Amino acid sequence: MSTSARLRDRRVTLERRATASKAVRISLVSLAGLIGGPVTNQSGEEVGRVVDVVARLYGPEPYPPVTGLILRIGRRQTFLASDTIGKIHAGHVRLRTARVDLRDFARRPGEVLLGKDVLDHQLVDVDGVQVTRAADLYLAPLVDRVVLVGVDVSLPTLLRRLGPRRWQARPTPERVLDWQAVAPFAEQAVDGPPEVRLRASRAALHRLRPADLADILEDLGRAERQQLLGWLEPEQAADALEEMEPAELENLLREAQPDHAARLVDEMEPDEATDALRDLTPEERENLLGRMPTGEAAELRRLLTHREGTAGGAMTTVLVTAHQDEIVAEVRGRLAEQAEHRTEIDAVAVVDDKDRLVCDIGLFDLAVAEDSALVADLVAWLAQFGSPVTVRPDTPLAEAADQLVDARASSLLVVDGTDRPIGRILADDLIDAMLPERGRVHFRRFLQ
Repeated sequence: MSTSARLRDRRVTLERRATASKAVRISLVSLAGLIGGPVTNQSGEEVGRVVDVVARLYGPEPYPPVTGLILRIGRRQTFLASDTIGKIHAGHVRLRTARVDLRDFARRPGEVLLGKDVLDHQLVDVDGVQVTRAADLYLAPLVDRVVLVGVDVSLPTLLRRLGPRRWQARPTPERVLDWQAVAPFAEQAVDGPPEVRLRASRAALHRLRPADLADILEDLGRAERQQLLGWLEPEQAADALEEMEPAELENLLREAQPDHAARLVDEMEPDEATDALRDLTPEERENLLGRMPTGEAAELRRLLTHREGTAGGAMTTVLVTAHQDEIVAEVRGRLAEQAEHRTEIDAVAVVDDKDRLVCDIGLFDLAVAEDSALVADLVAWLAQFGSPVTVRPDTPLAEAADQLVDARASSLLVVDGTDRPIGRILADDLIDAMLPERGRVHFRRFLQ
């Protein structure tokens, strides 16, 4: 999606948010102020006190509807269904009928207790791309029911809750984040249907780049981190894992269920997966490899045989090759099939009938060539610039970096003893490997 299209989509999304409405903002009710407040019937008699508010957090609705209240009546806690609620005021609930049906509370799929499960818990502010905590939640009437419309994460609101009760019920509309701008975590609601949870939570998260998701994963607690990983498609999660700091990634893989961890590593690019596996103990590494498809596990085992700090230890095995008798259109078609690996491919290796390297053609040269042009013509034209620069698997990374700079290239091919290409080492992988103390640098972030 282009930048202008992304901005246009974001503007439409913001305009559709409930908290953009003045009517909604003036009718906000603080959850923190509501808990402990009285519940009265039509006659004004107190029925009980609010213990918590139940909402269907993971459902198809953009704003979670309130499905009932947990009340304290004497020493007993009971459930009051939402259809008996007349109006929710600041710090007070009024019922629509003098007689109410009180029943024991049984959590249904997707339901959470907002005070117990969400308030003061971690959530993701998607607009601000950060992990924060809910200092207060805001309810408001929307159409014909009461829904959760926003969250406040500010320190003044947290301090407000420590003051007198009359302060606690006072909402702060100027600090509210619309509920559609956040992704919450509530462990007690994970019994709901997976497809429902995904539909609700990924609506806010799908806009984030892998680097943003990586930052969020690093800041989340263990339970929330695993819940977020469960929401993401394996490919999306793997892209985020590739952007994480090595120590954080190591912890994440140890925390995850082995089958899930193996699936995530399998979805990562081979060089990134190899780096992740190196940081585990031999027993942990074999446990994950044993749970992967045989072919993928064998490829990673081959990469692990190369020593760390060498070209072979940092290379990716994702390669696109071509022969001189092919036309450019055929090569472009093969590149299109590798779209999922676009960040690992910046050139096409041309090989002879014995798979020995002849030339390395950059994507720009392929892009400007005619569809009907022969690869051999491109090879002949590039010959004036000399042979492609290559390294061996055992070449030290420092030496490979020097050759990369001298060649003014963005990658180097790694070839075996018979000049057959076996991998490619990318510029950002060299920087990651040689400057770990400065953090991971990924050129692809700038390209996105």
